[in-house]
Amino acid sequence: MAKIDDSVKKKVPELRFPGFTDDWEERKFADFIDVKSGKDYKHLNSGSIPVYGTGGYMLSVDRALSDIDAIGIGRKGTIDKPYLLKAPFWTVDTLFYAVPKQNIDLQFSLSIFKKINWKKFDESTGVPSLSKTVINSVGASVPSYEEQQKIGSFFQQLDETIALHQRKLDLLKEQKKGYLQKMFPKNGEKVPELRFTGFADDWEERKLGEVATLSSSKRIHLSDYVTEGIPFYRGGEISTGGITGNQELFISQEKFDEIKEKYGVPSEGDILVTAVGTLGNLWKVDSRRFYYKDGNLIQISKMQVNSDYLLTYFTGGIGKKRLLDSAAGSNQKALTMVKMREITVDFPSEDEQKNWSLLQVIR
Repeated sequence: MAKIDDSVKKKVPELRFPGFTDDWEERKFADFIDVKSGKDYKHLNSGSIPVYGTGGYMLSVDRALSDIDAIGIGRKGTIDKPYLLKAPFWTVDTLFYAVPKQNIDLQFSLSIFKKINWKKFDESTGVPSLSKTVINSVGASVPSYEEQQKIGSFFQQLDETIALHQRKLDLLKEQKKGYLQKMFPKNGEKVPELRFTGFADDWEERKLGEVATLSSSKRIHLSDYVTEGIPFYRGGEISTGGITGNQELFISQEKFDEIKEKYGVPSEGDILVTAVGTLGNLWKVDSRRFYYKDGNLIQISKMQVNSDYLLTYFTGGIGKKRLLDSAAGSNQKALTMVKMREITVDFPSEDEQKNWSLLQVIR
């Protein structure tokens, strides 16, 4: 693909396939897409025709609503996850299906649908909703049919490659889960069923509080938030393997420096554990500067053991079970420092612990 000179008027994209020079045309969705409504399927019999909702495949029936490939886009509920519908199919009444008009490429249309932030067109105050009128009024730039085909084919190949690698990753995760069940000693045993070559010594049992320091953060008040600065994480931003979601909260550099000087902040290699909501997500802190919400996250630091080993131990198998079993509360469970300090952890020798960083590659 060739990059377009900045002096060219912005009726063409910055990056373009060779051989195309014509301006793109600004059009409304109504000009090139026919948005159709889904219908109730409960009167149909079981069959081989897939029924789709906003979350994807639901079941199969004996009749098709459409015999033409289309794009599914949520009318209500999940409105920002458009996806390809291969005919024949049926869609429920919460899922529109959009059929490209003449001389409009399906895959190109799908790429346009995916590019748009549909949440900003939400018409409701409750469950997210879209209407045909809103979809039809959205504007998009459209090239010639031949260029559409090039672009559509390009993104289709990318999507297929991503899907292939995702399947491989899912398989590796399942294999990792199996290893985690066998590579730690069961209750009452001194060695695991499956082990790295060259190690034979018994494992040692210790309380987590004996081999690491557990702590939380200092209270940050609403008045301390700023529009940009040092990221401030809550439980929702932490997932096993890293930081997820859009960053919404920040504190000032001055506030961060004050906390760092008085109390200290997380260091690279420390582990954060989500203590409320989704319990037991873990993140090994990297070099970024940030602070976090007290009560939402528990910090594990000053570890006398290999941090990758401890991270893996609490990610699955008996370690994950012990972590979640330590949660306190009846209605809304939460992890506490007091309970976590008492968790029993099985430790191999220091040399054997070093091998566990291999499993952290798969997250």
